[in-house]
Amino acid sequence: MPPKPSTPPLARTAPRAVAALVVLALLGLGCALLPGSVASAADGPTVRLSAAQAGQGGSVTVKGAGWRPGALLMVLICGRSKPGRGVVGGTDSCANAEGRAVTTGKDGAFSKKLPVAEPPVPCPCVVHVATVTGAKERADAAFRVAGHPVKPLPKGATGGRLAVLGGTRLEGSSGLLTWFGAPPQRKLVLTVGNTGSEPVEDPVFRIGASHGVFAPEWEEQRWQGTVAPGGKARIELPVELTGGAHGDYLVSLRFGGDVLAEQPWDVGRPWGVTVFWLLLCVVVPAALFRVGMVIVDRLRPPRRVASARRRRRPPSGVSRGRHGAGGRGLGAALPWFTPDAAPPAPAGSRAPSPHDARRTPDEN
Repeated sequence: MPPKPSTPPLARTAPRAVAALVVLALLGLGCALLPGSVASAADGPTVRLSAAQAGQGGSVTVKGAGWRPGALLMVLICGRSKPGRGVVGGTDSCANAEGRAVTTGKDGAFSKKLPVAEPPVPCPCVVHVATVTGAKERADAAFRVAGHPVKPLPKGATGGRLAVLGGTRLEGSSGLLTWFGAPPQRKLVLTVGNTGSEPVEDPVFRIGASHGVFAPEWEEQRWQGTVAPGGKARIELPVELTGGAHGDYLVSLRFGGDVLAEQPWDVGRPWGVTVFWLLLCVVVPAALFRVGMVIVDRLRPPRRVASARRRRRPPSGVSRGRHGAGGRGLGAALPWFTPDAAPPAPAGSRAPSPHDARRTPDEN
């Protein structure tokens, strides 16, 4: 039998290669259709820009997806920042006057035209998008403001992000001095976790207390320690109000431009101050009255001799009136009557003696 013709190697391997390519194509198409392929959109909100650079006076279109439906967002150009780490100094590093507000649609997407303005701090810059109400969400996209100065990020600015894990509370109590108007003091305690990819070393927090319609006065406080990626730490920061403060206060804690925690604080009234003023209103008038009486007593003229103010008691034997003591005797001699002016006694009679004047009518 004649030998069979041999099949060329390329002819034998071609069908296998074609089949392998078809299988790989099907696998790629299947992977593209799997839910995991859209995980990047489901992981959180995203922001895209129509241009990576623009000068002041121009504009850039900001588009977002993956946001909460119907959420109110604020779109800002911020300096001293990069995506994934937040804005150093919060909104104080942003061009707030040229910011724009936008509301997401039912699908959580939005599109907004943003005027380009220079932030108050140097670049690197970002277009910062964050929620205004509801749950805190944010996203940043790198952006370059043409002509704006560029400086390195401050030392310690890393890609770490802190989030509150729970347990926010105020520890401490008021003492006796606080009851008399001393500044109330507490300690804000909370547990935070690092959700970023880099450690956070010696983070600087901004803490403030607001009362009524008054905005809080922020104070920077550095916490000594390091929070590793995926780790957590217990933060303790002192809080102090002004002297005599009382009423309902709200203590807020910020880090990287975001409000991490808010804790209400009901400060009691310093009743010791009220009691002090009441006592002062009673004691001072009484003391003044007492001092006034002493001054009046010192300025009063000296009293005259008692003999000049009192009637001298008449000597014994001299009657005090027309009828002497006991109603007997003749009264004291009147100034217009003297013995010389008395009429002469009749002949044969004798002049009455004092002893006769003391006789009663029965004796006569």
